[in-house]
Amino acid sequence: MQVSSEVQGETLVVRVDEARIDAAVAIQFKDRMRELVRQPVPVVLLDLSRVNFLDSSGLGAVVAVMKLLGPGRRLELAGLTPTVEKVFRLTRMDGVFTIHPAAPAQTHAG
Repeated sequence: MQVSSEVQGETLVVRVDEARIDAAVAIQFKDRMRELVRQPVPVVLLDLSRVNFLDSSGLGAVVAVMKLLGPGRRLELAGLTPTVEKVFRLTRMDGVFTIHPAAPAQTHAG
C-alpha cells in the first residue's frame, strides 16, 4: 500500500498512491494509516485523487481510520474521483466526512 504523508500546519496530509482501495489492500491501508496518525495533529486529510476504485472494504477502512482518530481529531477527504465520490454519496457517507475538491499542493517530496 503506497501512501505518502506530510504535515502542513496542523494538518497531516496523507496521499494514497494506489488506484484501488478494495478488499485486497484494506487491511494494509488501515495498518499504514494507524502508523501515520500517531502524529498528534488535529486534522488528517486523506487525498484520494489517485484512487479510481473503492469498494465496501475500502469504505470500511476509511471509516475505521476516522474512528481510530477519536473524538478530538477529524478525518477529512480530498480529491475524490467521480467513481469514489459516487460511493460516498450513495452510502451517504458524504454527510459524515468533510470533503474538499482537492488536497493542498505538496510542500516537499515525501
